[in-house]
Amino acid sequence: MQRRQFLSRSLAASTGAALGASFAPLVHAQGALTPLKFTLDFRVTSQTSPFFLALAKGYYRDEGLDVRIDVGAGSVASITRVASGAYDLGLGDLSSLAEFQSQNPTAPVQAIYQYYQRAPFVIIGRRDRGITEDFLSLKGKRVAAAAVESTRRCWPMVARALQTGPDLFEWVTTDFSARDNVVVRGDVDAATYFHDSAVSLFARMPPKDLAVLDYGRAGLHLYGNALLAGRLLQEKPEAARAFVRASHRALREALANPDEALAAVKAREPILNMDVERERWAIARQYLAPPDLPPGALGRVQPTVLGRQLDEAATVFQLAAKPAPERVFNPGFLPAAGAKGTA
Repeated sequence: MQRRQFLSRSLAASTGAALGASFAPLVHAQGALTPLKFTLDFRVTSQTSPFFLALAKGYYRDEGLDVRIDVGAGSVASITRVASGAYDLGLGDLSSLAEFQSQNPTAPVQAIYQYYQRAPFVIIGRRDRGITEDFLSLKGKRVAAAAVESTRRCWPMVARALQTGPDLFEWVTTDFSARDNVVVRGDVDAATYFHDSAVSLFARMPPKDLAVLDYGRAGLHLYGNALLAGRLLQEKPEAARAFVRASHRALREALANPDEALAAVKAREPILNMDVERERWAIARQYLAPPDLPPGALGRVQPTVLGRQLDEAATVFQLAAKPAPERVFNPGFLPAAGAKGTA
């Protein structure tokens, strides 16, 4: 833990030395920096490299922030971390946030920036088990998934869209870290993934031997993990806006030219294989900024799309009360149009 904290706080200097003067952060001239704790949804990989780019290039410091980035325990767990006050900000699943708010109507946690414009939810199956890109090919199969994870929990939404039953196949509860193993060994026929997390499986099995079933192919437009904040929004709203501005700036830069972002995440986790991370980022960017994303829509949600997703969540999760869209997603912390680094 001491090593991780040290790397988080010294990343700007170490990456700057490795990559040149362009990474040297500016010293904030307004006195003491505001400390913020940010939890990722999962491990440190290129999926979240823009946040490490913002740290490395001094964008958070420029905004008066001292940001610490920690690994996560899943896109659902991030919600409780932020709601409890253990973290100021985090990445968490939007549909699960709606469920949490329904069950905890006074909890302050809200989404303030839509990181994944499309949820990267996929089921990946073995073709030698008869699985194709047709979801109905999963009938009677065994599909591995963690007990509490977004892809599994949102499967009934796909089943509804396909007009089939949610029990089309059998779930096999497996830890995140064991999914690749059970697929490769053939203990199961398929497993759930965030598409960009499946590069570890692709490294062990030829992609031609695997079928990727993207939830979007079922006609669903689901927003994925969003940037969440809790009491920070009431206690230090300007700090929340500053974090969003810096992160948005870095995301745009990473989408335009990923090399610096990949270098920044490599500085945080030296053991990463950069060929794998480049492949991971190539998949992730399709969901962060899909080709049909309207100009200026990065980080934002479309009210009609969000409304449909909340309707699905209310039905599938059997919510006692569906939270209002403005309760789930608060656009008041987004960068103003035309501000530096915005689209």
